[in-house]
Amino acid sequence: MNVAASSLQDERALVFECDDVSVDFPHQGGTRQVLSGIGFELREGEFLSIVGTSGAGKTTLLRVLGGLLGPTSGAVRVRGKKIDGPPDDVVMVFQDYSRALLQWRTVTSNVALGIEDRMGKDECNQRVMEVLQLVGMEKYASYYPWQISGGMQQRVQIARALALQPAVMLMDEPFGALDAMTKSMLQDELLRVRDKIGASFVFITHDIDEAVYLSDRVAILTGTPGRIGQTMDVPLPRPRDQITTRADPRFLNLRHVIHEAVKEARHD
Repeated sequence: MNVAASSLQDERALVFECDDVSVDFPHQGGTRQVLSGIGFELREGEFLSIVGTSGAGKTTLLRVLGGLLGPTSGAVRVRGKKIDGPPDDVVMVFQDYSRALLQWRTVTSNVALGIEDRMGKDECNQRVMEVLQLVGMEKYASYYPWQISGGMQQRVQIARALALQPAVMLMDEPFGALDAMTKSMLQDELLRVRDKIGASFVFITHDIDEAVYLSDRVAILTGTPGRIGQTMDVPLPRPRDQITTRADPRFLNLRHVIHEAVKEARHD
């Protein structure tokens, strides 16, 4: 692990812990282990990406982290409190924005969905406009999802998550269905938002370049059952830039190392 990166992480407050998590599913009269001994810590404002082979259990892990699925053993904690269901300060953003958004609600009312019953109308409206401005969607507040592009719809889904003021955002390949240009734009937007709000991120992706570009650390989930084989620091300066960062020899080296680790895991 990079010493400078480790020191920086140690200065941040510990927000999220995954402690020796394993998951078994019923299978043909017995059980099949999907995840085994998963453990990591996430500190305030840290961006962790998880990459790995298909079938290694990435989405299952994210469901456990979000409290949507209970682990067979081990525990997940937010600020020291064990998760036993979806916690208020952890939110998920999914890849399929078209299904995540309600097509009969405007952009404004979609963003308000998680908070409209928790606060007064004026406070709710103010927070909705703040997060829409944060993701550059305030001009489309009165539009319906079917009237805006896929990239804009994903911004709305991110805004809805931000309205909940989460400590941790869990993202399951949120840009996987977007074209390359929109994907790059939203990667930069996400980093800008992270710097603005200080939340921590766990980001699932198959795209190794994306993982390196966005992250402070990249974890590689390998095998069956899935285990975290390696976790690598990303010692690239911020702010990141789509041209200069991706041309940095350190970026190219990390991309190569992670690609080889994933490829090796695929043949294990």
